Amino acid sequence: MNRKQFIIAASAIPFAGAAMPLHKLNRFLSEDESTAKMPVLFLGHGNPMNAIEENEFVTSFRKLGQEIAKPTAILVISAHWETRGTLVTAMDNPPTIHDFGGFPQALFDVQYPAPGSPELAKATQQLITQTEVHLDDKWGLDHGSWSVVKHLYPNADVPIIQMSIDYTQPASYHYALAQELSRLRHKGVLIIGSGNMVHNLRMVSWQHLNTTYGFDWALEANTKMKEFIADGNHQALINFRQQGKEFDLAIPTPEHYLPLLYSLALQEKNEAIEIFNDSPVGGSLTMTSIKIG
Repeated sequence: MNRKQFIIAASAIPFAGAAMPLHKLNRFLSEDESTAKMPVLFLGHGNPMNAIEENEFVTSFRKLGQEIAKPTAILVISAHWETRGTLVTAMDNPPTIHDFGGFPQALFDVQYPAPGSPELAKATQQLITQTEVHLDDKWGLDHGSWSVVKHLYPNADVPIIQMSIDYTQPASYHYALAQELSRLRHKGVLIIGSGNMVHNLRMVSWQHLNTTYGFDWALEANTKMKEFIADGNHQALINFRQQGKEFDLAIPTPEHYLPLLYSLALQEKNEAIEIFNDSPVGGSLTMTSIKIG
């Protein structure tokens, strides 16, 4: 099956929005009101068909959703929303975006009607100090979000927002920005980075798309990434362009890799990391996923 190029948003129009009642923000911003700390996830989303197919990857996502406490809300950093500047979706009812082409109609028929959370969007905006965050009412949930979250919470009953990736900024910027979101973990918010650690569509072996096959360079890059993660060597992962040709092949463009850094930046001292779905597909992709905490 040939996969057409994903549509990337060229821009998004921020909006001011109505004033948010203070009591609605307190649950996300108050120092006095805390819940049990939520884990952080990095989910390898891979082929959009994972949204409707049954395989080992979606089975793991479904199991994960049953194992962790149900969150009060979800914040997703998806590889498929790149913008100039940082935006967060702030509408009450985010649309399901089918940002792909060349797939069966059944995939386009999928809707994930989870509510949005303007109050979480506003809290996220206020927590981040290193840049101005804009509230957005044009985007919604792209497949980097709904194709995985639908397996975690199939009833679409958890409010969800997305935060965009500023394509003008280096990896170190994204890592530092993510650290400013740490308070949300203690407010019942599940933060998810959605991308792929190894993601080179130009080198995909289409005949191996549905098999756990990986090129040598993809396996080597994936192994080295996991070693850095296990060692807590986040700086090496931030400096991914200094890690050799295997990393260059694994990360030809950074949008699918950067969500990993958002997740790792939220790891707290002595927090355990669980790696799952650790398989290559199509030669040049990996589905490796991570649970922190």
